Amino acid sequence: MSASSVSARMLNRRRFALMTLLCTGIPGSLWATTPDLPAMPELEGTTAKGQRLRLADLKGQVVLVFFWATDCAVCRDKMRELRANLKGWTGHPFTLLGVNMDPKRQDWLDYERLVAQSIPESQRFESVWAGGSGFSANLERPSQLPSALVIDKSGRLVENYRGRVPADAWNRIADLI
Repeated sequence: MSASSVSARMLNRRRFALMTLLCTGIPGSLWATTPDLPAMPELEGTTAKGQRLRLADLKGQVVLVFFWATDCAVCRDKMRELRANLKGWTGHPFTLLGVNMDPKRQDWLDYERLVAQSIPESQRFESVWAGGSGFSANLERPSQLPSALVIDKSGRLVENYRGRVPADAWNRIADLI
């Protein structure tokens, strides 16, 4: 085997490893709260049912804000885990709030209709569309999807994740509840 083919194989392996890290998310400790995010995030939007939803109204709850899009395979893959945790924490002060980042509102609405037809009520969570005229937030748009924020009961931002929510984050969320 020539030196150039060995070098090319090594480069491909490095690219594969880098892409794997980018797609699966890097462990949560590397994505802890960053100083460029507000300590008290504000977010407001309208649900697919036309109801106004404000993060400030959820004080007293631990809130996981999940930024996602219908064309994001990792986002869709993560939904089962999110829904399982939501169902497991029924009756506890926990809210899962989706922020859909689709360019077209109709893509989000079509997804919400499918959810209403196929997902049990105990596993559904409210979602708002970030492209709507009524959407406002003092947060920058996430640079990567999925992304998530954890807000404690007092309304303070305590964790920020880009990529998959790491498994150990669920234990920290449970401690906050």
